Amino acid sequence: MPKLDSVLACLDLNIGRSVERLSDLLKIPSISTDPAYAGDCRRAAEWLAGDLDAIGFKASVRDTTGHPMVVAHHDGPEGSPHVLFYGHYDVQPVDPLNLWESEPFDPQLKTMPDGSKRIVGRGSADDKGQLMTFVEACRAWKAETGGLPCKVTIFLEGEEESGSPSLLPFLDAHREELSADVALICDTNMWDKDTPAISTGLRGLVGEEVTITAADKDLHSGYFGGAAANPIRILAEIIADLHDENGAVTLPGFYDGVPELPAEQRAIWDGLGFDERAFLGQVNLSVPAGEKGRSVLEQTWSRPTAEVNGITGGYTGKGFKTVIASQATAKISFRLVFDQDPQKIRDAFRAFVTERLPADCSVEFHEHGASPAIQLPFDSPVLQTARAALSAEWPKPAVMIGMGGSIPVVGEFKRLLSMGSLLIGFGLGDDQIHSPDEKYELTSFHKGQRSWARVLAALGENGAKG
Repeated sequence: MPKLDSVLACLDLNIGRSVERLSDLLKIPSISTDPAYAGDCRRAAEWLAGDLDAIGFKASVRDTTGHPMVVAHHDGPEGSPHVLFYGHYDVQPVDPLNLWESEPFDPQLKTMPDGSKRIVGRGSADDKGQLMTFVEACRAWKAETGGLPCKVTIFLEGEEESGSPSLLPFLDAHREELSADVALICDTNMWDKDTPAISTGLRGLVGEEVTITAADKDLHSGYFGGAAANPIRILAEIIADLHDENGAVTLPGFYDGVPELPAEQRAIWDGLGFDERAFLGQVNLSVPAGEKGRSVLEQTWSRPTAEVNGITGGYTGKGFKTVIASQATAKISFRLVFDQDPQKIRDAFRAFVTERLPADCSVEFHEHGASPAIQLPFDSPVLQTARAALSAEWPKPAVMIGMGGSIPVVGEFKRLLSMGSLLIGFGLGDDQIHSPDEKYELTSFHKGQRSWARVLAALGENGAKG
């Protein structure tokens, strides 16, 4: 593709200028969680809107009840797909400042002993460097061809690091404007420094807090012990019943909507060279504790879980107190995969607990959020298109991986905009996001730009329907 070749050459020629532009953005301390930096958040939004305007987007800063959003539009060829690119310009606080080797908002291009270079500064990887890879790809397409291969909307928020309180109202109010064929999200990592990755699944979540009450007050364990119901023991027994001897969750219907991993995808994961012993060893563990017969990657990427996140009851202070608690409380979360229904899981858990309550005990439940899993079909045409484009850029072919956690905006794009997402990012596991000396490898920044240029070309040629 002659046009793509010239775009890639343009990115190579202008890598120094793109680093300078990123540095200018990194110098803005757009810390969203601290009200003292509200003006800087707006300044970052205005900087981005101005930069997008300069390359031909129709960009604007949109006010919210919190920090502003940036929305920018650019037409594509007639009949071309429409993509929505999402990123965030806000950053984490920098504490503890004394652990930084250089000033957090004075970005440095550092050369390492092996000759590699990295951009060091708050936001370099999360998410300013990542979002600018896409902007630079668009800039090069415009410079070389006068247009873009797809219709592109860019949507940048300023509150991702502080809970995104304005995101849902904004999405709801601008559904028509922000809807596209597919969302492109860059806030993710590669598998390793030579292997790009597309995250095909995000686990959903159900949070429950359960409190069991027996007596109307705490009791003396000598006077009442043996005769009075002990809610801590009762709750512990219920929790123990949540898993069988093979580590499977015992809630009725829990695995409804959970298919077996396709053999082709299992083979890809098996070929990643993932070191289970090293993964557990870094936290001083050695034996996988999930479902028996499943690899650690399966356990964390494609299998649902039930975990106890906290348990309280009785006397927990210093010393000792011989007491039978009146109440015991546990906080339990369920990570969901594929097509599991969050409400059905919540209902099944509550029925499971209620059925096991002995006489004289009552239970209260408090919910702590629920969201379904996000799963892109492994045979999705848009996934295969993006995978081929990435594989053409990096030393090793792109792999499709899962993610054990959740990215809320992906679920909201699906729920509010009926739009699937491609999660493609160029961060590395050692980028120290949210920590002192956050960095972004220059290779990630440069080849990330080239990757997005290829992805846009491929989507423009092959379409973006999932």
